Amino acid sequence: QVQLVESGGGLVQAGGSLRLSCAASGRTFSSSAMGWFRQAPGKEREFVAAIGGGGGNTYYADSVKGRFTISRDSGKNTVYLQMNSLRPEDTAFYYCAAAAGTYYGSRPSDYTYWGRGTQVTVSS
Repeated sequence: QVQLVESGGGLVQAGGSLRLSCAASGRTFSSSAMGWFRQAPGKEREFVAAIGGGGGNTYYADSVKGRFTISRDSGKNTVYLQMNSLRPEDTAFYYCAAAAGTYYGSRPSDYTYWGRGTQVTVSS
């Protein structure tokens, strides 16, 4: 059974940093694209960042470009999201997702497997 488990969320002041982790189990995702999405109350789930199989290509939403960095450790079957210069508008539930293949899209429908999410709250 495939499981994605996020960790690292919490409460941080504006300007601070957090590092989210997503540990996968049940299959190896080293050659699969993985991504991060977020959803704030009353809003649709939105794309944050994605990384291709092998970690060679990355893709970011304009709203986080230059502040967030996605990376992966294929040996640990884990993907990370380093979030710097956090803003109150980054407050949301953050979800990890894994694709069935190598395509790293920006739509939720591009991903097959999902974690349960972790809350990130940025205070002003």
